[in-house]
Amino acid sequence: MAENIQNSARQDDSLFQKGIKEGLFAGAVSFGMFLLYIGIVTEQNIHNELVYRFRWGALAAFVLIAAVGRFLIVTVAQPWLAARKANAKPKVEEKGLFRKHFLKIALVFLVFYPILAVTLAGTQGSLKYVDNFGIQILIYVMLAWGLNIVVGLAGLLDLGYVAFYAVGAYSYALLSSYFGLSFWLLLPISGILAAFWGMILGFPVLRLRGDYLAIVTLAFGEIIRLVLINWTDVTKGTFGISSIPKATLFGIKFDASKEGFAALFGLAPSSAYYKIFLFYLILALCLLTAYVTIRLRRMPIGRAWEALREDEIACRALGINTVTTKLTAFAIGAMFGGFAGSFFAARQGFVSPDSFIFMESAIILAIVVLGGMGSLVGIAIAAVVMIGGTELLREMEFLKHIFGDDFTPELYRMLLFGAAMVLVMLFKPRGFVGSREPTAFLKERKAVSSSFTKEGHG
Repeated sequence: MAENIQNSARQDDSLFQKGIKEGLFAGAVSFGMFLLYIGIVTEQNIHNELVYRFRWGALAAFVLIAAVGRFLIVTVAQPWLAARKANAKPKVEEKGLFRKHFLKIALVFLVFYPILAVTLAGTQGSLKYVDNFGIQILIYVMLAWGLNIVVGLAGLLDLGYVAFYAVGAYSYALLSSYFGLSFWLLLPISGILAAFWGMILGFPVLRLRGDYLAIVTLAFGEIIRLVLINWTDVTKGTFGISSIPKATLFGIKFDASKEGFAALFGLAPSSAYYKIFLFYLILALCLLTAYVTIRLRRMPIGRAWEALREDEIACRALGINTVTTKLTAFAIGAMFGGFAGSFFAARQGFVSPDSFIFMESAIILAIVVLGGMGSLVGIAIAAVVMIGGTELLREMEFLKHIFGDDFTPELYRMLLFGAAMVLVMLFKPRGFVGSREPTAFLKERKAVSSSFTKEGHG
C-alpha cells in the first residue's frame, strides 16, 4: 500500500515537472510568435512618420494563456483522457431526444428567429441580429453546401469557388442596372451563368487531381477577380457597381413610398422589414440547396461522385464516365454559388472586386473541412461557429478592459480562425460531424472503415 502511494506521488511529481517544462516552452514559443503581431503596434504621428510602440500587457496575456493552457493540458487533460480511454467500455450509442430531432428543432428555430429578434430587441434593434448573425451566416452556409458538392462529394479540391460567387453577383448587378430585370428573373439566370463558367473551368482540369487541380482553380479565381478590376467599361473596376435594385415581394417594394411594404400593411417605416424578408429568402435558398444535394446524392450521379472521390481509377474501371461526372459536379456547385452571389448583390446594393478575394474561397473551404466533408449538418454548424464567432467578436467590447483601449477584437478573427482549425483537426480530424456512409449498401448501412480512407475512421 505504501509503495503504491509512493509510486503515485512520484508520477504526480514527474507529471508536474513535465507540465512546468512544456508550459514554459509553450510560453517562450508564443512570445516569439506574438512579439511582432501583438506586442508591437505601428502608428502614424503628427509629423506623418511611422512610429512603433510596445503593448506588453496584451503580449503578456497571450503568453500566459499559452503557458497555462499547455500546463493544464499536460497535467490535467491528457491524464484524464488516458484514464477515460483505459476504462472505456464498448457500448451501443443511443441518440437522445435532442440529437434525434435536432434538424426539426433547428428548422423551427430558424423560422421563428426574426420574430424572436424583433420581440426581444425591437424592430430597429433586430437589424443587427437578423442581418449580421442571420443572413451573413446563411450566405456562407449556402456557399459551403455548394462547394461541398465539388469537394465533399466529388473529391475535387477547388480553391477558386469565390469566382462563381462573383459571377452571380455581377450578373445580377449588371443585368438589373442596365436592363431593369427583376430579381426573380435574374436569380436563375445568375445560377445558369455561374454553372456555365463552372463547365468552362471543368474542361481544362479533367486530367488534373490533387495539388495541380487546386493550383488551377486558384488561378481561375484570380483571373475572374482581375477581369472584374480591369474591365472598367463594364464592371467599373475598383469603384464597383452601386445602386443595385432591391428584391421585391410579388412586386411590392421595400421603400418609404405609398406603395411600399410598410405603407401597404400600415407599419412604421423601417429597413428591418427588408432584412427580415431577405432572411427568409436566403433560408429558402439554403433549404433548396440542401434538398437538391440530398436528392442528387441518392441518384446515380451522386453515387458516381462518391466513387470518383474514393478512387478515380476504380471509377473508370467500373465504366463511369469521369468527364461528365466532374463537369456536373463543377456546374451544379457553381450554380449554387451563383444563386448566393445574386442574393449578395441584392442584399448589399453594391458589389466590387474586393468582396471576392481568395480569402473568401479559403474561408468557405475551411468551413467545409471543419464541418466534415459531405456532411450538411456539420458544415452548417461550422458556418455558425466560424462566421457567427467572427461577428460575435465585434460585440466583445469588454476585452478592451483586459488588453487596452486600442485592442480591436475583430482584427484577431483570423488568429482565432486558425487556432480553431488546429484544434478541430487535432481532436476531430473528420470534422464536427465527420461521417462517410455510402448511399448504396447491402442489408445494413455501415460507416466506411479507416482502412479504406485517408482521413481516419469513417
